[in-house]
Amino acid sequence: MGVGFTYMLSELTLPNGTLQLPVFLPDGTQGVVRTLDARDVEEAHIQAVQMNVFHLMQRPGSSTIQALGGLHRMAGWSRPIFTDSGGFQVYSLLRQNAKSGSINDKGATFRPEGSDRKFNLTPEKSVQLQLSYGSDVVICLDDCTHVDDPLAEQEKSVARTVQWAARCKAEFEKIVGQRGLTEGERPSLIAVVQGGAEPDLRRQCAEALLQIGFDGYGYGGWPLDADGKLLSEMLQLTRDLIPPQFTLHALGVGHPANVVACARMGYNIFDSTMPTRDARHGRLMIFTTDPRNGRLDEAGKFFRYIYIKDKKHVKTQQPLSEFCDCLACTRYSLGYLHHLYNLNDVLYQRLATLHNLRFMTQMMENIRSEGSQKIAKG
Repeated sequence: MGVGFTYMLSELTLPNGTLQLPVFLPDGTQGVVRTLDARDVEEAHIQAVQMNVFHLMQRPGSSTIQALGGLHRMAGWSRPIFTDSGGFQVYSLLRQNAKSGSINDKGATFRPEGSDRKFNLTPEKSVQLQLSYGSDVVICLDDCTHVDDPLAEQEKSVARTVQWAARCKAEFEKIVGQRGLTEGERPSLIAVVQGGAEPDLRRQCAEALLQIGFDGYGYGGWPLDADGKLLSEMLQLTRDLIPPQFTLHALGVGHPANVVACARMGYNIFDSTMPTRDARHGRLMIFTTDPRNGRLDEAGKFFRYIYIKDKKHVKTQQPLSEFCDCLACTRYSLGYLHHLYNLNDVLYQRLATLHNLRFMTQMMENIRSEGSQKIAKG
């Protein structure tokens, strides 16, 4: 463990491997990083993936996951897996359609669109499912809010999130004890700090969760304001509230400039669907200068987007990026990727997703290098 830079942890050891921090996790929400197999994901230098209880309990279903040997065996992925509790997804579903279900102090009841079945998700159930799936990092169920929700809603969210976190920990410790898991065998348990844009509530939530005691913590709630700008003050406050010996997960943060900014605040785990979703829809990220050299600016000038459908790419023989070592850039031309996109061929989606993920891991390598240099200088 080093001291210096803004983040203090350089590694996180989990049952299925040790992660170099800070780290970016692509979302393999339903047990797959879309369009890629496990070997592709490894070749993009991804250290761990994040999956989601809300989606997995519906498809393929918990009994199927267990029958297939748990998430690692099912997905052919031997490295660490984080599992999200599903709290944000339930909140999003109910915010879009209140008739889809309800949330109370006991937990959440919901019926996804197009489903005839009702699902119940309590703090205990969320932990039970995540442990049964073989997760390396279990995330407590939290009561999510929108940053613009009124104070009364934020207060209710914090009280419920703390209560649920205590119940999650009790269930977690019970199951770990029943299984007789050693310190090295058991997964980590992360609690989520809520409070919207209210500093006092963020502080209240963080202090209560620290009192209960967890292996790591996460920033809860949407990290952007109504204009799409990073909620820097709240993110910095939350990092300041959590002692540096704990990991802090910037849940849902994936825009490159925002990742750089949050890493410098001291956040060391990131996840997002953005890089893979953007790739499938034709928006690719490339560095403007060699990421192995120099400091990445927080304004985001270190990268730009290429929109693969643009006609100007049709006869371009150069690779997508001269600074990337992924399969798309080392073997194919930008013009060929444009051709594949227009054909709507699945090869485009695979190559593009590989590239965007490699962009993210190159960026994380740069950030880790910067931190190491500052630690070395003392």
